[in-house]
Amino acid sequence: MKRVLLAACVLALGACEALAQAYPSRPVKLVVPFTAGGSTDLIGRIMCQFLTDRLGQSFVVENRPGGAGNIATRACTEAAPDGYTICIINADPLIYNQYLFKNLPFDPEKVTPIINLFHLIQVLVINSDLKAKTVDQLIAVSREKPGTLSYLTASIPCVVYMDSLKKEKGADWVRVPFKGGGEATNAILGGSTPIGLLGLGNVISNIQAGKMTALALVNNIRTPLLPETPTLADLGYKGAPSQTWYGLFAPAGTPRPIIDKIAREVRRVFSDKEWVRTYVISRGQVPAINTPEEFAAEIQADRSAAQQVVKAAGMTPQ
Repeated sequence: MKRVLLAACVLALGACEALAQAYPSRPVKLVVPFTAGGSTDLIGRIMCQFLTDRLGQSFVVENRPGGAGNIATRACTEAAPDGYTICIINADPLIYNQYLFKNLPFDPEKVTPIINLFHLIQVLVINSDLKAKTVDQLIAVSREKPGTLSYLTASIPCVVYMDSLKKEKGADWVRVPFKGGGEATNAILGGSTPIGLLGLGNVISNIQAGKMTALALVNNIRTPLLPETPTLADLGYKGAPSQTWYGLFAPAGTPRPIIDKIAREVRRVFSDKEWVRTYVISRGQVPAINTPEEFAAEIQADRSAAQQVVKAAGMTPQ
């Protein structure tokens, strides 16, 4: 019996190795939860080109925006677990949405972590026509114009934080949903939604051009891209949102040799310091490369804390 089991294991290992060597044998789809043009979409496309060159098959972005990330995440959970659908998913759909939606259209456990790509540097910006130069001044403007100011953010922790400022400081603003960084940028520039808590890569050029004013770095991560901009902690604001991750996932059940091969190639991308400087750091992101096991542990730790964050903010499932 032992010999039979040993032979079976050897055959299984051989099959796994052959599977990894043959992958990919056809185009691979990368699902991105935002519209084209945002920082996550752009880094996804750049990474796809690298993987295409390395592995000899096309890696193609498919944008699935909307639904607070639920649409793209559902597509990932429902795809065949064969390695030909992989997905960039941020923390919110897998960590917070189960506490914010009464009928979440997917099971957060039905995805397999491949690798954490980056943490996003988020910045509180406003349309420069508002004339505020500090967070305190923005709060004062919102009081002077009750019921007229709105803001955009893709981050649930940022929503929680903006709600806390309303309660503690008497600010007056409301959140407006959006589908991607490009759409949000246009809304801020046009003045229809003049406040944003967004990834720095989406807005850095407009800040530099004077069309937007950066008031604070949201996640308490300093960046050489905005050396004069303080963090919320620098300004004395407590309870600022923690770092938000954007990771690469596959449908649950995807063979481990394929997971490992993708992770290895992505790690190779991020090992190029010039590539990271050009395509990651310059877009307001901080590399967060790890192993599938480390990423899974990080997700579980975040999930344990998320329910308390949502409860403390008084947010209820919709």
